[in-house]
Amino acid sequence: MVKWVKFVNDMITRIWHGKTKKADADRYLSFLQEKGVQDYLNTPGNTGVRIWRTIEQDIAHFWTVSTWESRESIAAFAGEDISKAKYYPEDQDFLLEFEPTVTHMETFVIK
Repeated sequence: MVKWVKFVNDMITRIWHGKTKKADADRYLSFLQEKGVQDYLNTPGNTGVRIWRTIEQDIAHFWTVSTWESRESIAAFAGEDISKAKYYPEDQDFLLEFEPTVTHMETFVIK
């Protein structure tokens, strides 16, 4: 029987979405790995980050999916209003639009 178990300390998943041109997809992935992922991992309370990407015709969609110990740890990364997306100056060179918010979700695991 499958049992759903909530992570200890009410772990939270933060999901950000962005879009680039297909031609910029690999360069933006490198930027995310070098800049964004390092910021996530260097923030106390971050428990991991993954990047998801899919390419549809001429558009590359990116999602950064990070897990956190608490809302306070997310605030240390993103600022007091954790619902706002965090952007870097270099994002101007790649992103087709700037979505204003991110999604936060409770995180569960199957045991």
